[in-house]
This record gives sequence, C-alpha cells and structure tokens, in this order.
Amino acid sequence: MLVQIVGLIFTIINWLVRARILMSWLPMLGVRLDPYNPIVRFLIDSTDWLLEPFRRIIPPVANMDFSPIVAILVLNLVQNMVMGLLTSA
Repeated sequence: MLVQIVGLIFTIINWLVRARILMSWLPMLGVRLDPYNPIVRFLIDSTDWLLEPFRRIIPPVANMDFSPIVAILVLNLVQNMVMGLLTSA
C-alpha cells in the first residue's frame, strides 16, 4: 500500500512538471496566459519548489529553460531509488 501511495505521489509530481512545460510553450504559440488564473497559479506554485534549485544551477540558454527536463530526470532517479528501497524492505 505504501509503495503505491509513494509511486502515485511521484507520478503526480512528474505530470505537474510536464504540464508546466506545456504551459511554458503556450506563449510561443500565441496563447496569452493569465498569471492570476487559478490553474496557472496552481501549476506554478506546485512545481516551483522543484524547479527553482535546478534554475539556480542551470540558467536558461537562448531563452530555453532546461530545468524542468533536469528535474524530471532527477525525480525519476529518486523515484527509482525510493521505490527500490520500499520494495526491498
């Protein structure tokens, strides 16, 4: 049961970061995002804690933010380690 809950939490965080990536592409497609929209605020607030440390290490290059990609890779690595520990215990 604990393994499933932890796995679900990692999956939700992963999908929130992916949604944040898609949201960041919308202005390039001409879609104007309202920063006060509750959905936009939720995505920003729920992923900033994860992305900010990577942004400090990896600054944007040519207006491209690679921190979400690195965050997903690290998140998957941590997920594999945690799930491995939980299933072997």
